[in-house]
Amino acid sequence: MSRTLRLLLGTAALLASATLAQAEPVTLEVWTHDDEGEFTYVLAREFAAQHPDIKVNIKHVNFADVVNDSMRAYAAGSAPDVIGIDNPETAMFAARGVLLDLTPYVEQSQVIKADAFYPGPRNSSTWDGKLFAIPRASNTLALYYNADMFKAAGLDPDKPPQTWDELYQAAKKLTDPAKNVYGLAFSAIGTEEGTFQFLPFIQSAGADYDSVGSDGAVRALEFWQKLLDEKLASPDTLIRSQHDSSGTFNAGSAAMVISGPWELPFMAKEAKFDWRVALFPVEKDGSPRASALGDFNNVIFKTSKHPKEAFMLLEYIYSQNHRIWNEFGLLPPVQNAKADSPQWPKAYAVFTEQMQYARPRGPNPDWPKISKAIQTAIQSTLTHQTDAKTALATAQSTIDRVLKK
Repeated sequence: MSRTLRLLLGTAALLASATLAQAEPVTLEVWTHDDEGEFTYVLAREFAAQHPDIKVNIKHVNFADVVNDSMRAYAAGSAPDVIGIDNPETAMFAARGVLLDLTPYVEQSQVIKADAFYPGPRNSSTWDGKLFAIPRASNTLALYYNADMFKAAGLDPDKPPQTWDELYQAAKKLTDPAKNVYGLAFSAIGTEEGTFQFLPFIQSAGADYDSVGSDGAVRALEFWQKLLDEKLASPDTLIRSQHDSSGTFNAGSAAMVISGPWELPFMAKEAKFDWRVALFPVEKDGSPRASALGDFNNVIFKTSKHPKEAFMLLEYIYSQNHRIWNEFGLLPPVQNAKADSPQWPKAYAVFTEQMQYARPRGPNPDWPKISKAIQTAIQSTLTHQTDAKTALATAQSTIDRVLKK
């Protein structure tokens, strides 16, 4: 065999090898707190089916373990390409320098438009002027109420409570100890869920996470204490999750509940009565409307070997905003996005309006410390270990140190 022929054959072999290597599918590692059959699994698999050259491996991570597990994986060099993180944690991840800056990707995208997001989701995805996340969906809080119980108690179901006092008066009329029915269910649990439910109350009273020692925040916590002390809400409000609170409402053991749209699929199956949704009550007439911003942001770790394909996945998820209300009980994070023939249209209208007032938690890279201070104040007050003013002053001191005021 001549030298020239050997060179030609060798070159052909190298080209063939390179072609095979290029033909091998890209593999994206995706981590999610969703369970099998839920949001991320469904949409990621649809994306993979449309892109035979991209394989998607999906791993379930428990909600409480997302931060620790992902940061350990990053330190070990085995971080996923894409992960869904609770929206207030985006600033923490971004400040640690572990996320891919998505600003240039969005600027070139024909699918995702940053200015289309509601202010809350957009702010929760931004740190230091850069976009580090794409909100996968959104949710917020509103007031569900049992219209049948309203009628039985002589209340007008077409005029749900609009203020704290109206909420209190309705809860008094609706509470029926003989039937084991409480007027209102909500979650004051000592976790992020408790903070999530408390923030809209203090925001309506003119405070926020960085001013929890203010008079408005004190009034909000005293209002919660009043509801519990007068047994208008169950004692297990202190240890009950939002989902458990909604379950109490669905079972007919609470006449009203503060919860989000993620409960709608369960409510539609479980609640055997006329349930309705109203905007989150404000402190008094003229007070600002407020509600919490929930759900997860999708981020790409900067160690991803396939950032282009990972961003393509985020674009696909974003493109399905019109489906997520009906299929998953979640709201599009995008203004003017319209669900396809939305189920529960009246509830959809209320939650869509409420989204205009949904505020992000933070953003701040030390949000867990801030939230923990708020949770501690709530728990110590509602268990009468101290009064609301003292508890929130203590929380304010902690938060000031975190914020370096």
